[in-house]
Amino acid sequence: MAVRKTSTFWYYIAKAIFGVAGWRQTGQVPPDIKKCMMIAAPHTSNWDLIMARAAFYIMDVDVRFTVKSEWTENPVLGWLVKSIGALPVNRSRNNSLVDGMVQLFKQHEELVILITPEGTRAYQPKWRKGFYHAAVEAGVPILLGFLDYKKREAGVGPVVWPTGDYEKDLEVIKAFYRTKTGRFPKQGVL
Repeated sequence: MAVRKTSTFWYYIAKAIFGVAGWRQTGQVPPDIKKCMMIAAPHTSNWDLIMARAAFYIMDVDVRFTVKSEWTENPVLGWLVKSIGALPVNRSRNNSLVDGMVQLFKQHEELVILITPEGTRAYQPKWRKGFYHAAVEAGVPILLGFLDYKKREAGVGPVVWPTGDYEKDLEVIKAFYRTKTGRFPKQGVL
């Protein structure tokens, strides 16, 4: 039996969350992919973090995600935020998040960085491009992680290797997400 990347405690908590909510996990990160940028969409609710994190515990994927550094420095909740995979980002400095993510990919043999390209739970007509540029510069694929509240499914869809043609690749990515329903569908229209 393979060694779990995530603790048994979190695995059983995640299974309980999915059981109570009536959700199921589908799809997997392909075993040959050790580094990738993972999109999480549609992102329309604070519940998305809980359900997505639970899905990745069930899949045994050590997914990491960026948060404002204030969240990890919080004396009350900082330990919890770090324990579920937070990578702190200091937004007070004029630094490049793309460059930071590329450096993280260079520093780790295995790394899955989870990004919400909308950048917020509110409707955004345009996605932020940083996830794409980081994937191109790091030479890693983009995996399409999803939550579908209509079907009560969470998982991983297709792998997209960025070609350098953002608009073309984004159309392929968004076509997949048009089949998924966020918790608040009007906030996640593509």
